[in-house]
Amino acid sequence: MMAAGPEMAPEQAPPRGPPGEPGRETRFDVVIIGAGPAGYTAGIYCSRAGHKTAVLSGPLPGGQLVNTTEVENYPGFESGIMGPDLMIEMRKQCKMTGATMIDDEAVNVDLRGPPFKVLTATEEYEARAVIIATGATPRKLGLQGEKDFAGRGVSYCATCDGPFFRGQEIVVAGGGDSAIEEATFLTKFASTVHVVHRRAELRASKVMQERALANPKIRFVWDTEVSDVRGKERVEQVVLRNVKTGAEEQVGAGALFVAIGHEPNTALFRGQVELDEAGYVAVNGSETSVRGVFAAGDVHDRRYRQAVTAAGFGCMAAIDADRYLSN
Repeated sequence: MMAAGPEMAPEQAPPRGPPGEPGRETRFDVVIIGAGPAGYTAGIYCSRAGHKTAVLSGPLPGGQLVNTTEVENYPGFESGIMGPDLMIEMRKQCKMTGATMIDDEAVNVDLRGPPFKVLTATEEYEARAVIIATGATPRKLGLQGEKDFAGRGVSYCATCDGPFFRGQEIVVAGGGDSAIEEATFLTKFASTVHVVHRRAELRASKVMQERALANPKIRFVWDTEVSDVRGKERVEQVVLRNVKTGAEEQVGAGALFVAIGHEPNTALFRGQVELDEAGYVAVNGSETSVRGVFAAGDVHDRRYRQAVTAAGFGCMAAIDADRYLSN
């Protein structure tokens, strides 16, 4: 999956009236918060199971895939599919099953129910069950070039995008387990992987460090940060700056992979459901610490973070929600 494609244009939502407007449905069996692969899949399953279902899209309908271009690793598309197109098709299918699409953002929740309450700036929705599918956001370096070349050589997922850069030099920013795992994976495709780390030693586990340090395709650049990303249509150069001396080095590279962690989108649920030490929703299967509240996708998945696994987690959460409601 590559980033920065055209933004998805969902169906035009009906005009929003004042809170409590007559005729506006606000009570559902299931409210799904988030509309990426996990949220849409959960919506399809819940609606097909006969439950009155609402999918609250949030600020980015379609999730991270809306900002991706080519997706080659989602099953069912021989020649791949554009990320926004995949999300549009999921949305259409979800709506076709009978789920209600609400293009609005949750600003507060009350999970002391049931009924549970999900509030937007203008409306309050009630649900007998809630599925949290708000995803996670990759941490950024904060560079203008990073933003300019997102989807055109700047990536946050080696598993998704590594095969696009066969035979090229690649820069990986980071020094923890995620960065070293990404760098090691990228050696399958790259001629050289430059691992850029602000410190003089890695934060990754000892086993991963030893494996990476012994890999002849990995070059470590210590006490250094990425200061710029340059190119015309795609990434062509990554500028590195030594944090101690200020000296700069230009690396001719086809890609920059940023691997400095993710931030789960769980601020809304702090104090309402149990979170782990990194802020991800703690789950048993898909069940959270609150009976009747489930989670699906990157909001709890720290390991895989793929569209297909997010969809699978959405299916699991919907089946669990159906069993909960049926009982």
